[in-house]
Amino acid sequence: MRTPINAHDRQPLRRKIRVLIVDDSALMRRVLTDILAPHPDLEVAGTAADPVAAWEQVRNLNPDVITLDVEMPKMDGLTFLDQLIRERPTPVVMVSTLTEQGSETTLRALELGAVDFVAKPKMDLILGMAAYAEELVEKIRAAAGARVRRVRVMRPQAPLPIPGTFAADKLVIVGASTGGTEAIKEFLLGFPADAPPVLITQHMPPGFTESFAKRLDAQCRISVKEAEHGERVRRGHAYIAPGHSHLKVRRNGIHYVLELTQDPPVNRHRPSVEVLFRSAAQWVGRNAVGVMLTGMGKDGAMAMLEMKRAGAYNFAQDEATCVVFGMPREAIALGAVDEVLPIQRMAARVLGHLAGEGSRAARI
Repeated sequence: MRTPINAHDRQPLRRKIRVLIVDDSALMRRVLTDILAPHPDLEVAGTAADPVAAWEQVRNLNPDVITLDVEMPKMDGLTFLDQLIRERPTPVVMVSTLTEQGSETTLRALELGAVDFVAKPKMDLILGMAAYAEELVEKIRAAAGARVRRVRVMRPQAPLPIPGTFAADKLVIVGASTGGTEAIKEFLLGFPADAPPVLITQHMPPGFTESFAKRLDAQCRISVKEAEHGERVRRGHAYIAPGHSHLKVRRNGIHYVLELTQDPPVNRHRPSVEVLFRSAAQWVGRNAVGVMLTGMGKDGAMAMLEMKRAGAYNFAQDEATCVVFGMPREAIALGAVDEVLPIQRMAARVLGHLAGEGSRAARI
């Protein structure tokens, strides 16, 4: 069957992304519909006021993406999400006041398989609606191409048989975005308590990174915390960039020190992977090991190339295990990556490299 051609521009017509809006507020359903309506590549296939009605719509409409509230009658959004991912995996973007006010709810939704989240728009902030609409549309487009995975229980791995000791002064520098919360968790679960320090920038708004760090700290052998300005980097610790600031690393004598800045967003993000990676290129050089995980866009790709030119050895998550392959793909395309691996093998291979093992994976 041939792809339809538009006679005007002779280009293949792309199928629209069909969106199902699930929210108990009629006003919110209208607002979200109006936000998506001007975009020719998006179509609101239907709306539902509760999860029971949503199930019927899912069966009848087979949407590409679902926007989902949390607090609804008949069934809460997290229960619906859990059943949806198990029985009929569909990309979901959470849209709820609870995803802004209750970071634990948001993190649980991501654990269950939601691709991403946005807060409900504040109706009194009309001037901010354009930016909100742009964010929502961007995340729906990314979700349409995302790989949805059923939730699985991840536990700390057994101690890894790593020969020798970790090289001194090494830092692991990690960047992630869409899908990154679960990828980071799987990565850190493979690290022993005495692992070299890990610095992480995950695209996440203020109010969420502290809860994210605490959840990881409770599950991992390595200690995990939200980064603080001026603190010394220590072995056996992973540091998460706060949602309100860029994270940088610099050298202070024989020690590495963390720096937080309120500089403007870079690549539309604060914290930005680009900022962290660039500081690593400048101050850590060949002692850095870069890791690019799942994420939308290209934040960090150019700076990862700077890291490689400064002597760093870089890894990227492979397409098959990424929720969204954008950030790793951009870094690979620039020639910034030395090895590409599935997330399940990333920790062991990074630790092996740090312990001086030879490559066990295909290099780029």
